[in-house]
Amino acid sequence: MYKHILISTDGSQLAQAGVDHGLSLAKALGSKVTIITATEPFPVPGTASAAGWIATPDDFESYEASRKKFAEGILAPLKAAAEKMGIKSDTIHVPDAWAATAIVETAQQAGCDLIVMASHGRRGVKRLLLGSQTAEVLTNTKIPVLVVR
Repeated sequence: MYKHILISTDGSQLAQAGVDHGLSLAKALGSKVTIITATEPFPVPGTASAAGWIATPDDFESYEASRKKFAEGILAPLKAAAEKMGIKSDTIHVPDAWAATAIVETAQQAGCDLIVMASHGRRGVKRLLLGSQTAEVLTNTKIPVLVVR
């Protein structure tokens, strides 16, 4: 049925429900998985330059190094868990990207036939103000998406 499942995570406890479900599904179906996390671009507040602060190359390098270490800390244990379950897995860190865009593009490029992700369950005004990466993935992909709550 599904031969290659993309599982997304941001490392949160809520996202872990999606990871667990995706790995269980992959195990049951004998599917390969690709586990993805994305880290956002360097945050530069609009008022920073007006206040006289300008990011230096060292600031960008330090941020990138910390994001890489953060992603490795999320992905390495998940790859080990997948391997322990006998699931063939790859991990991908997409730096300087918004999660929904990274998920949709990676799923297409990797030839995934299912995306599994958790919904953080925001409703009403919080969802409008904060946006929803899950809703954005659902809107922008033709690949089936399994949303775990």
